[in-house]
Amino acid sequence: MTSVPPRILIEVCVDSVASAIAAEHGGADRIELCSSLIEGGVTPSAGLIETVRDAVSLPLHVMIRPRAGDFCYESEEIEIMRRDISTAIKLGVSGLVFGILKPNGEIDRECTLELVELARPLPITFHRAFDMTADLFRALDDVCFVGVDRVLTSGGEPSSLQGKQKIAQLVSKAHDRVVIMPGGGIKPENARGLVQDTGAKEIHVGLRTSVASPMIHRNLAASMGALEGREYQRFVVLEENVKQLRAALENPA
Repeated sequence: MTSVPPRILIEVCVDSVASAIAAEHGGADRIELCSSLIEGGVTPSAGLIETVRDAVSLPLHVMIRPRAGDFCYESEEIEIMRRDISTAIKLGVSGLVFGILKPNGEIDRECTLELVELARPLPITFHRAFDMTADLFRALDDVCFVGVDRVLTSGGEPSSLQGKQKIAQLVSKAHDRVVIMPGGGIKPENARGLVQDTGAKEIHVGLRTSVASPMIHRNLAASMGALEGREYQRFVVLEENVKQLRAALENPA
């Protein structure tokens, strides 16, 4: 078990302006902006990027993912990612988040490297497509080869708590080549133990809370998507939860 550094960097994943503001007020260090978090996150609209950028002063890293589902993309989808990267850069984002895999579960080094070169000099995170690879340690060497700055991972498990042993091994193997950032299931009550057990210096959190819709009239017979019952439910980041996480990381008690 390692000691906890004086300040662990907290990245909060959000999909709204309100959540971004709450994350900043709560003491986050960086924001990852996505849309459709219920599907794991996809590229947010230009309007959302620009509005969040204007609303907060924190570094803003934006997800580049053309659709939900797997991370093996057709050539047309790669072109969408190229254009979204160019748009995000023009909108003044601080960093980008993406990942591409081959059908056999390996990192697609060629396509990923192309996007990395397009995105520079912005910092780049290879997202949890990493957890869907066939061999995490080979994938680590591959992401180091293409030159990303950090890897978001749960250690290939449903949560970073379940994958903490592999995360610790990845941190050790990565040395100073790339930052290993645990994400998935991190909360105030488990965050300090996780960073002690893994040696991680950055963490990625959702901290989403379900809130009711303000709609008074509700048509419960109709559904707008495949997941029924979600029309009148929202998920937001609350400032108090981010504050609790920061306090838990910095207070040994």
